[in-house]
Amino acid sequence: MDAMTLPGWTHEYSGKVRDLYSSAEHPGRMLVVASDRVSAFDHVLEPGIPGKGELLTRLSLWWFAQLDTVPNHLADGQVPDAVAGRAMFVKTLAMFPIECVVRGYLVGSGWLEYQRSQSVCGVPLPAGLTSGDRLPEPIYTPAFKAPMGDHDENIPFERTVELVGEPTATILRQLSLEIFEKASGIAQARGVILADTKFEFGTDPDTGVITLGDEVLTSDSSRFWDAAAWESGNRTDSFDKQIVRDWLLENWDQRGTPPVLPAEIVERTSARYRELLERVTGR
Repeated sequence: MDAMTLPGWTHEYSGKVRDLYSSAEHPGRMLVVASDRVSAFDHVLEPGIPGKGELLTRLSLWWFAQLDTVPNHLADGQVPDAVAGRAMFVKTLAMFPIECVVRGYLVGSGWLEYQRSQSVCGVPLPAGLTSGDRLPEPIYTPAFKAPMGDHDENIPFERTVELVGEPTATILRQLSLEIFEKASGIAQARGVILADTKFEFGTDPDTGVITLGDEVLTSDSSRFWDAAAWESGNRTDSFDKQIVRDWLLENWDQRGTPPVLPAEIVERTSARYRELLERVTGR
């Protein structure tokens, strides 16, 4: 998972997918480079998904443009040629330790928790829901951003108040729900369902304004479904790396090093990423 060397830039951090760089020539700015790495079950897998970094970056940039009333971390600046198309030049934010998760449908870990408690992250839900059902209204279910290598932890809203204070926690919840509602409408008009997503925010040190950062509404941060497929009862076919997860569940006991992904799984996953970009942006 070695990050590439970029002249004039210092590698600061690598996540499972993204690499962050700073530069003395650009104080208060960072370079966010999306790689082709793919992860599942807390492991970075081999091989990567060709073109994934560019697809994620293009989708994020498109969504930031649609959400033009929400302050975001994009800044004016030149992206190095070596990472053109898969990097964003951004403001450095003081990030909050919270993943702002919004769920419009009951699926994934939310479905598992609902079966135990008829609630998700402390939010009570009606009885009788099944996996993939649309919720009566979207719910905000934040998570604590764990250090690299650890699992993020679902937390109640009250815990976010303890972490960042009530005024900020309230703004994060309100912004997340408002962005989700707008994005859901945009996606729906294109025959795509936004089932759930996560946002990350920070404070702009120059203005003190709470600002949308990281990636936004991509296949890695969100669960998108084909609306027609969902209507017909198919509630598992998503525009993301679910193909990878399903293959691993069938071929790996989650102990030791994960197996190398077959070429067919890599290509099918790449096709789903491309299809979402084309469906949503029309390009």
